[in-house]
Amino acid sequence: MNTPLQVALIGHGYVGRTFHAPLIAATPGLRLALIASSGDPAALQARWPGVRVEPDYVAAATAEGIDLVVIATPNDSHHPLARAALLAGKAVVIDKPFTVTLDEAEDLVTLARERGQLLSVFHNRRWDGDFLTVQAHLAAGLLGEVREVVSRFDRYDPIPRDRWRERAGPGSGLWYDLGPHLVDQALCLFGPPDTVTGDLAILRDGSEAVDLAQVTLGYAQPARRVVLHCTRLAALPAPRFEVHGQLGSLVSEGLDVQEDQLKLDLPPGAPGWGEDPRALRWMDWRDAAPHLPQPANTRAPRDPVALPRLRGDYPAYYAGIRDAIRDGAPNPVTPESALLTMQVMDLAMRSAEQGRTLDVP
Repeated sequence: MNTPLQVALIGHGYVGRTFHAPLIAATPGLRLALIASSGDPAALQARWPGVRVEPDYVAAATAEGIDLVVIATPNDSHHPLARAALLAGKAVVIDKPFTVTLDEAEDLVTLARERGQLLSVFHNRRWDGDFLTVQAHLAAGLLGEVREVVSRFDRYDPIPRDRWRERAGPGSGLWYDLGPHLVDQALCLFGPPDTVTGDLAILRDGSEAVDLAQVTLGYAQPARRVVLHCTRLAALPAPRFEVHGQLGSLVSEGLDVQEDQLKLDLPPGAPGWGEDPRALRWMDWRDAAPHLPQPANTRAPRDPVALPRLRGDYPAYYAGIRDAIRDGAPNPVTPESALLTMQVMDLAMRSAEQGRTLDVP
């Protein structure tokens, strides 16, 4: 049997603790060997027996005997830590966002390519059950040519909190927090847009960082608009996905269940993992408007059809990372695809600053 790949997790805050550590520990062929954290070593070792705790993040990123470095630290530290790990010969996974600036992301992609090392970004929302369901039905042509999409990732957090994500500074704010998920999913479905129009705002009293983002991706051939929306003021969230095509519409309500399962300490891959009984709603245009003349249609109006939600599968990401390092399998999130997400995010910020729509190079 192959010796497990030794993994260092840098950062044990919410993201490292909730997502990365459990997913790494549950992946056969990976061993969580080191955690870099300023937290209590005894408490960390009680939670993860046999794990070495290192308070120095750079020392962890370059530690001997480590095959894979996972970076789950505040956004402005992603670039220097990833650069140190790549220069030390490690494979690297970075939690989203890739980096704070486009230049930093391009630097890491170039360095990894020059050194022939794996670099990946944890765009885990590619494995949300609702997204997998939408992706599968669009690929099967259920809606025909898709013309309009609204993709929302809303929160209700009306009172600003004193944490790095909500303070003024590089990499803070909701667009850096939830924007990468929205952009990456849109690019997976439709590829690069032709234009980007960004509207980023601070709406809550006392807020220091962006807490509302609405970004429109424009496509020319075929004509399509993809609206990406996130806010901290949604006490009653709107649908997660609204997809409208020439043959009908598809709507999904609610967020994927896997984050809540992780917060409840359900082991990744356990029975019931990623399963969500909430169906998506599909309406065929002939059911919605039977009077339409083309083609000839004599069907009576009907209620939307319930489409079962596919099972979410976050464990697939680290299984893919393991196979990419060990067997040369495809990287589950290539650095080039993550770089494209950063390019669109950067255009959205520049569009918001300039108050105009920008073309995608």
